[in-house]
Formats: sequence, structure tokens, C-alpha cells
Amino acid sequence: MFKIKAANIKENIVFSLLYFSFFLVLFFLFLIIGLTFYHSLGTLSWKFILEPPLNGMREGGIFPMIIGTVLVTFLSSLFAIPLGIFSAIYLVEYARDTYYTRLTRLAIRNLSAVPSIVYGLFGLAIFVKTMQFGTSTLSAGLTLGLLTLPTIISTSEEALKIVPKTYKEGAYALGATRWQALYKIILPVAFPGIMTGIILGLSRAIGETAPILFTGVAFYLPHLSLNISQQFMALPYHLYIMSTQHHDIEGVRGIAYATAAVLILLALMLNITASVIRYRFRER
Repeated sequence: MFKIKAANIKENIVFSLLYFSFFLVLFFLFLIIGLTFYHSLGTLSWKFILEPPLNGMREGGIFPMIIGTVLVTFLSSLFAIPLGIFSAIYLVEYARDTYYTRLTRLAIRNLSAVPSIVYGLFGLAIFVKTMQFGTSTLSAGLTLGLLTLPTIISTSEEALKIVPKTYKEGAYALGATRWQALYKIILPVAFPGIMTGIILGLSRAIGETAPILFTGVAFYLPHLSLNISQQFMALPYHLYIMSTQHHDIEGVRGIAYATAAVLILLALMLNITASVIRYRFRER
């Protein structure tokens, strides 16, 4: 009887700690979001979103930064998503369990923890200098793609591993080839987990400053350009400058908060869109 009561007490303590941690995270999350939007109330508007910056960035809006952020994130996804998924498929379905395969997996997981500024320096050396892409949207997009690639590979690999082996065996029993079993059975089942990795990777990429700092972002450009061989303006870098480097920091504090609010909204929209796609595939 005493042992049962002691076990119940331990269980209640553990669950209490779990609930406390959960609500503590929610508290800080809503505190950050609430303060950001509160301080942006006087600046954030449709006019701020749809207009270019004016008067030394002290007036106007952030439309070119939004376009640049969306464009460079789109380029990074074009590079990272197919390559990440194909790499995960190879590691799970085709690669043999050898020393080199295990070493590759370890390297991929370690790359997920590499600071983003290291990726920026790598992108500068490879894409800007060696491949002669210059400081451009393309160089920045490829660098962000490298940044998100380890996350997409790792999560896609885990999503493929948790598909029950009986699904594959049943497909083989019905006469399906290895590729047919992978394409028709395994990938659709694993897709929600793969989408989770894509969400995590792109959500990180959309808010990064260091990788694009070395590879193509500019504080101000007189004209909006969709040419991927030219420099671009981006929300994270704009927020960094307005918060720390502008000559009138107090005067542009509202613009900095409004920029942060828009960046949060973009990341939220990205997550919601990907979550809806994931939910629909899960239902199917």
C-alpha cells in the first residue's frame, strides 16, 4: 500500500513538472509575441507592409524586404527539399549499414548544430567566390538551403524509418517493385513526418541573418528586383540594422518592432500552410 502511494506521489510530481514546463514555455512565447505586437501598433499597417522604405529608412514600409525574404526562402526550399528527401530515401532504403553510412548519419546530425555564421562563411567561399555567383539572391538561397538540409534529411529519415515494415512486405507480396512500394506506400505514409522536417528547416531559414549577411543581402536598394543574380533586401537583416546599427535607433524603434511582427506573421503563415498540407496527407 505504501509503495503504491509513493508511486502515485512520484507520478503526480512528474506530471506537475511537465505541466509547469509546458505553461512556462507558453507564457514566454505569448509574452514575446504580445510585446512585439504591442510596440508595433503605432507603425504596423497595410501601408507599412505594401510601401518601400523612405527618408533613410525612417519612413515608408518594408515591401522590398518581404519580397526578398520570400524569394530567398523559396530558392532555399527548391534546393534543400528535393535533395534532403532523396538523401533520406537513399540512407533508409538503399544504403547498407556500414561504418561509412553510420559516419555519414553522424555528420548530418552534427551539421544541424553548426552555427549559422559558419554556413555564411562557407557560402561566401563556395557560392560567392569559387562558383562566381557573387553576392546575390542565388548565393544566399543556396547557403540557406545548406543550412536547412541536415534538418530535412534527419527528420525525413526518421519519418521513413517509423513506417511499419509490414506495409513494404505487403507491397512486395502483391508484386510491387521496390520503387513502386516506396512511391505508392512508404512515402505517402511518411509524408506528414517529412513535412514536419521541412517546416522546421524553413522556419529556421526565414529568420536567419548571418548566412545572408555574407552572401547577398543589402540594407538598402533603390529598386526592387527579382533577378536572382543581384543583391536583395530581407526582413531579418533589416530588423538587425534598425535595432542595433541605425543612427537614430530610438526614432526607428517602432519600425523595428513592426518588422519583427511581420517576420513572425510570415513564419506563422508558412507553418500553417505546411501544417494544412500535412494534415490532409495524414487524413488520406
